[in-house]
Amino acid sequence: TLTELLERVCCTESKGDLLKHTPKDHPDFPLLQDALRISQNFLSSINEEIDPRRTAITTPKGEARQLVKDGFLVEMSEGSRKLRHVFLFTDLLLCAKMKKTSAGRQQQYECKWYIPLADLTFQLLDDSDVCPHIQVLPEHEIEEIKIKISVIKSDIQKEKKALKGQSRNVERLRKKMNEQESWLLLHSPTIPFRIHNKHGKSYLFLLSSDYERSEWRESIQKLQKKDLQPCQLSSVELQVLTSSCCKLRTVHNIPVTSNKDDEETSGLYGFLHVIVHSAKGFKESANLYCTLEVDSYGYFVSKAKTRVFRDTTEPQWNEEFEIELEGSQCLRILCYEKCYDKTKLNKDDNEIVDIIMGKGQVQLDPQTVQSKNWHVDVIEMNGIKVEFSMKFTSRDLSLKRTPSKKQSGVFGVKISIVTKRERSKVPYIVRQCIEEVEKRGIDEVGIYRISGVATDIQALKAAFDTNSKDILVMLSDMDINAIAGTLKLYFRELPEPLLTDRLYPAFMEGIALSDPAAKENCMMHLLRSLPDPNLITFLSLLEHLKRVADKEPINKMSLHNLGTVFGPTLLRPSESEVTKGHITLASDIWSHDVMAQVQVLLYYLQHPPISFAELKRNTLYFSTDV
Repeated sequence: TLTELLERVCCTESKGDLLKHTPKDHPDFPLLQDALRISQNFLSSINEEIDPRRTAITTPKGEARQLVKDGFLVEMSEGSRKLRHVFLFTDLLLCAKMKKTSAGRQQQYECKWYIPLADLTFQLLDDSDVCPHIQVLPEHEIEEIKIKISVIKSDIQKEKKALKGQSRNVERLRKKMNEQESWLLLHSPTIPFRIHNKHGKSYLFLLSSDYERSEWRESIQKLQKKDLQPCQLSSVELQVLTSSCCKLRTVHNIPVTSNKDDEETSGLYGFLHVIVHSAKGFKESANLYCTLEVDSYGYFVSKAKTRVFRDTTEPQWNEEFEIELEGSQCLRILCYEKCYDKTKLNKDDNEIVDIIMGKGQVQLDPQTVQSKNWHVDVIEMNGIKVEFSMKFTSRDLSLKRTPSKKQSGVFGVKISIVTKRERSKVPYIVRQCIEEVEKRGIDEVGIYRISGVATDIQALKAAFDTNSKDILVMLSDMDINAIAGTLKLYFRELPEPLLTDRLYPAFMEGIALSDPAAKENCMMHLLRSLPDPNLITFLSLLEHLKRVADKEPINKMSLHNLGTVFGPTLLRPSESEVTKGHITLASDIWSHDVMAQVQVLLYYLQHPPISFAELKRNTLYFSTDV
């Protein structure tokens, strides 16, 4: 009601006054800060909805300069990444920096540059204008920050559930999470979006999503179709326009979850299974494929890509993907035409650019996707219709290791049973997948990180489970990412982890030791304590992963990256161990222990070659009790 709205306004003002007169070391200070932030966010959202008059500013000529689009983008400026707020008006593009202001004071912007749309182009006019090299951080650094954010989120929830739930610790943790998320927002984007002034000046933004890049480009090109005249702002006009940005903006905060209320941050955590079925509505035959993007930690990332369906107007992909969700709320699908013409080499990116034929998105409604059944949907995009199905598995369920009811296969069957049946030291599936990856996948960019097509992985799983005679032919014909995915799935579906439930607490304690000699003794002793089939298989996998990492300059997979991919798979306890009390919550396994699981595998990956014979020789001098 209007009365309640007025009370909110008065209450916000009162909280601001109280905060000004409350010492920072007072126990109520963080509580007031939190309450004021929630009130301000609420009022900002109300202002967005009820004040359409604030979308334009009048120019000196009496014309309305309308705000069309705004958002936070990362700009490469003088070799450094800078977070900018970019405003697209009907006649110009303005890039601004948020000024630092003290608590309680109104936010202000500083204009860094602007380009009249009449002078803006996406084409590099001068070949001598060399595009700056984009420095990309190693993926393991990005993953480590994501894990830290998960840990902090878990700590915040624990603090709130404790007796002193609204304590100063919550505000401290929230501030720490904001720092980590802001760092991620700044350093994750890698997709270049270059714009040029016809007078020679060029600017480079980095985006995390091709969808987002396409939206900015299309919005600018749509405005440029109008009869635009070059405009030159005086210093006073520029100051007035920049000052008005606070009132005109539609995006008020950088897109990090720490800026949102708890009820706003409830995204999905777990795995989304998506089948991209088909598309229709194309007017001419083309080579077509789709990519899938989901939001994570405040920005969108590309997660999967279908095969290219050649020379068709109605592609039938029918490909299934498993996509990990981390607080995700939206799924985007982009449809591309694959370009093989080398004459269309893009000067900016020095690569052939595929054409976006259409794009669309769907909200991930927890009530819809959490059904056990597949949910069929259609996204319409520029006259094109893409049909897909999706099904969600929560993180808690995905953490369970379910033993196979059939003991005749290999998936979900104890490794000791499989090796005894096969009369081998290492399971046949492990040997064959490793051999195939080393034969033709060791140079593949993102090997073990890029998801294989789920239907291919399931076909290989069925073939290994039934000991099919055609398995070698299937392996030689199958996409290498599907083979890598099959190996990961085998270890993930073991009824207990390769490094065993019994030794899991000891591995966690051993990796936390600070003394190098003590850590070395402990970690080697733990390996000696493994059953022989587990140890030999682990050592075989270890040497394989080292050989993959040797090709890091080509495949971009470092030891850190491989540790991140395989650590939780080889160490995560089975459900029975979780319920026994080693770990209280499934979410705690994911957030707190993932970092330690990665570090355990990384320790062995970085260790000099470990010999099974040498380990067993040393068993004589050590007890096997842990």
